[in-house]
Amino acid sequence: MLRYARNDIKGDRCVATEKEILEALSNVQEPELGKDLVTLGMIKDISIQGTEVAFTVELTTPACPYRDQITREVTQAVEQLEGVEQASVTLTSVVTSDGRNRGLTDQPIKNAIAVASGKGGVGKSTVAVNLAVSLARAGARVGLLDADIYGPNVPTMMGVDRMPPPEEGKLTPAEAFGVKFISIAFMVEPGKPLIWRGPMLHKAIRQFIADVTWGELDYLVIDLPPGTGDAPLSLSQSMPLTGAVIVTMPQQVSLDDAGRALEMFRTMDVPILGVVENMSYLKLESGEMLDLFGQGGGTKLAEAADVPFLGTIPIDPRVRIGGDEGTPVVVSHPDSEVGLAFTSVAEWIATKVSVFDYQQSNVIPIEMID
Repeated sequence: MLRYARNDIKGDRCVATEKEILEALSNVQEPELGKDLVTLGMIKDISIQGTEVAFTVELTTPACPYRDQITREVTQAVEQLEGVEQASVTLTSVVTSDGRNRGLTDQPIKNAIAVASGKGGVGKSTVAVNLAVSLARAGARVGLLDADIYGPNVPTMMGVDRMPPPEEGKLTPAEAFGVKFISIAFMVEPGKPLIWRGPMLHKAIRQFIADVTWGELDYLVIDLPPGTGDAPLSLSQSMPLTGAVIVTMPQQVSLDDAGRALEMFRTMDVPILGVVENMSYLKLESGEMLDLFGQGGGTKLAEAADVPFLGTIPIDPRVRIGGDEGTPVVVSHPDSEVGLAFTSVAEWIATKVSVFDYQQSNVIPIEMID
């Protein structure tokens, strides 16, 4: 319960109280959570100096796609109060946790996100890498687990060819672009195939979770191998997942396998955060867009499964170049159409995670009294 004292006057003009400011802000809703900012406890540190008001809005993720909208709406709400001439807003963020024990690891990993496709060749690893880097660039603490044991490409895409030495009996993850990551590629000779049966794969995934010093993470992004077999099953048994992101291309053969992956996660009681359609179209210099692999498949899959559609990623040679050279496109060309598309998808995923976390928690409304 909060108590507020009325502030004094500047000259002979009485300014708004904290209670009045909170009442005004209670009319501003968080778009995805469907509750007002005051009830959600997102308004912090109100300061009143004469006719100027300053306060902080604490978002549920630094990658919030509604930052500008929220800033505009809270500013308007407060500046409409009598006696307030200027409202200054500071945005901060604290990523919430889905509140579930992470199984084999006692490290403070708030949210674990699986990226899956059910099929190879759809750019799943590219999506996972650019998702992780986008979240880190937004200010989140991010880890990336390359669980694609049979085709580990993450080190190449991140431009790192070795890990730091172990410390105190645990593996130290590599780090690039603000993302901590681990991959079996660091532990085998280049070009050497891994011919492992299920138990070996299960053991490797468990070690990548339990025997790595991840530290505090807001998000652990997990790049799964294609298919619906041992790897996703081992992962779900080893670490409770916040949710899964399904990557597909527009054509039917990709949709069929992506649909199987989606249903696999549902069978394992893993929430579906949404569907991403990769390589959706090729935009020519003339502005014409070619649908090389069909059109609208990702949207149809999301609608049929009644899950969110997170966005489309266009075909752009710079994505391939960045992956080969070890600089993800969200770093090399962040303001390009494809860079912005990856960033938007990352923001929507972070938003869906916040919604899931909120649904798992109890929010206690703030009671305002004189």
